[in-house]
Amino acid sequence: MVLNTINEADLKGKKVLIRVDFNVPLKDGKVTDNTRIKAALPTIRYILDNGASCVVMTHLGRPKGQKNPAFSLAPVAAEFEKLLGSKVTLAPDVIGPEVEKEVAALKPGEVLLLENVRFYAEEEKNDEAFAKELASYGDIYCNDAFGTAHRAHASTEGVSHYLPSYAGFLIEKEVKFMAPILENPEKPLVAIIGGSKVSSKITVLESLVRTCDTIVIGGGMAYTFLRVQGYTIGKSLFEEDYLETAKSFLDKAEAKGVKVILPVDHVAAAEFKEDAAPVYVDGKNIPDDLMGMDIGAKTVELIKEAVKNAKTVVWNGPMGVFEFAAFSKGTEEVAKALAASDATSVVGGGDSVAAINKFGLADRISHVSTGGGASLEFLEGKVLPGIKALEKQA
Repeated sequence: MVLNTINEADLKGKKVLIRVDFNVPLKDGKVTDNTRIKAALPTIRYILDNGASCVVMTHLGRPKGQKNPAFSLAPVAAEFEKLLGSKVTLAPDVIGPEVEKEVAALKPGEVLLLENVRFYAEEEKNDEAFAKELASYGDIYCNDAFGTAHRAHASTEGVSHYLPSYAGFLIEKEVKFMAPILENPEKPLVAIIGGSKVSSKITVLESLVRTCDTIVIGGGMAYTFLRVQGYTIGKSLFEEDYLETAKSFLDKAEAKGVKVILPVDHVAAAEFKEDAAPVYVDGKNIPDDLMGMDIGAKTVELIKEAVKNAKTVVWNGPMGVFEFAAFSKGTEEVAKALAASDATSVVGGGDSVAAINKFGLADRISHVSTGGGASLEFLEGKVLPGIKALEKQA
């Protein structure tokens, strides 16, 4: 997969229409986590430093195609301006005569942030006329919003039909780390897949079994796999409808010579509560009155061993109920194992990224993906419309 990247474009004197992902958390009118804004700054600074101006597009929350002041980008604009260190003008709307006037007045080095693109239902419908109107604001289109690249929306895919289109540095980095996992990974490749449900991760497992040497399955989804192997899982979460799917996957992995690591011990509890007393279960079988909440120490050692010998590790999904302190140890230990590893480590998915950040290990991971749903779909081998639009034509 080879992308057109922004450093290949002639930017001098141009207006660059750029899609970023500034969908950040707010509290009391202030941005509480500016990670996503910071992630887009290298691309924006590059564009400005090379004699262009920026018309910036993003969404915030789910205003459902309605203009809703609660989802205004005003607090985002203030934080963006502070981090950028130069003036950011917030447009009064997304489209319309007033916005056109602001765009026309833009000089090289200046930044205009359009209001929330999801104030218009046409955005998520990828409406042609809406996309055309957005495209009229730029000479060049740049997409640096990996978090929305799996959506064929007007600002992520539609505008690419009307302007020369390029990837920003963030998307370029995402693809650089993600694509080899599916196409040509440095081996051994270990995948650690967690989360609560088999149904939401089975496509990823099916995709990764083609290139992996070892697949670790943790989190709530592990109990469906243990159940189909004949172990007792007590009151643990499992999906009856996916027992056959789980069996079929295990058979496929065995046929391909892929090692599958499932929990060999557990940290369990009598009920799903934050203050529930943790009970250690030594062995694969969970007593009838307990539910699995985390992986145990022996399972952690198996994962550490697999990671230690790996050249590439991809992790998506926690190993247990990591938001409850008593059941976060397995996820924390896996995060630490990745941080200590010499392997190329790629972490994707909202909960895994939250865990990496919670334990302060992000700077010791090769790549922490900015897109939860997008990174999952990428690993599933799906075509992401926002990325497809940036590929070089053969």
